[in-house]
Amino acid sequence: MSAISIDLAGSLAATGLSDDAARERVALRRILRILGSLALGLMATTTVWWVFVTFGGTERLVTKSPTDVWHYLFDDAKASAHRSVIFGELGTTLRDALFGYIAGTIAAIVVSSLFVLRRGFESTVMPIAMLLRSVPLVAMVPVITLIFGRDILAVTVISGIITFFPTLVNVTFGLRAVPSQGIDLMRAYGSTPGRTLRMIRLPYAMPSLFASMRIAVPGAVIGALLAEWLATGKGLGYQMLKAQSTFDYTSIWASVAVLTFTTLVLYALVGILETPVQARFDPDRLRE
Repeated sequence: MSAISIDLAGSLAATGLSDDAARERVALRRILRILGSLALGLMATTTVWWVFVTFGGTERLVTKSPTDVWHYLFDDAKASAHRSVIFGELGTTLRDALFGYIAGTIAAIVVSSLFVLRRGFESTVMPIAMLLRSVPLVAMVPVITLIFGRDILAVTVISGIITFFPTLVNVTFGLRAVPSQGIDLMRAYGSTPGRTLRMIRLPYAMPSLFASMRIAVPGAVIGALLAEWLATGKGLGYQMLKAQSTFDYTSIWASVAVLTFTTLVLYALVGILETPVQARFDPDRLRE
């Protein structure tokens, strides 16, 4: 048994998770906490929105309340058409964000693995990555569209860039946080660095990976919207620009509300998918 397995087994014993049933109960409680946090987040957002519109002294022609948005999407005579437009364009935005999210996550895992395997690679690439990160993404969009065009590839690159950097930092930290006993044990058995990465470092870094994946969800959606605003002319981002040009402010608020709700749900979904990983690799954190 490897040192990491011994550490994990010790953590399970210390927290009272001595069998699969106990571990499942703890995981279920965490899922319920995530769902409860999602419900509270939605209620808090709606409450702040209502207070802002009601008592903020804003122009009611421009600002719309939750009631206005509900009426626009569900009670209006044209509610079905409104939903068709907004949810149809939302599907395009989520598709665009998903491609960038996956591409950015995979690229970050590959690059962080190379950082661990080859220290010279990190000293060469990291300064370039930090330089690119310091450039505002809005300023990079014209260059990206010039190179990759104005279709799905450009959106993937823009969303992928936003996803890439937080994932790279967190995964690199997770890969290097492995207890030295595990690394020493693998070396004692003559393991290669690549095998040690696969058998020890990557499993140990899974909690860090999922933490970064949660952080990257809103960023990927924002990247897709940015690309739609400035490059592709498709999706919910472009639909909001069209609504603004026709002074259809209720459509804009409805689009923002739907997008916010969807992003919160996706964030919670990644947290739920993270639960079995936490139960397997980081049981102490699971109980927090």
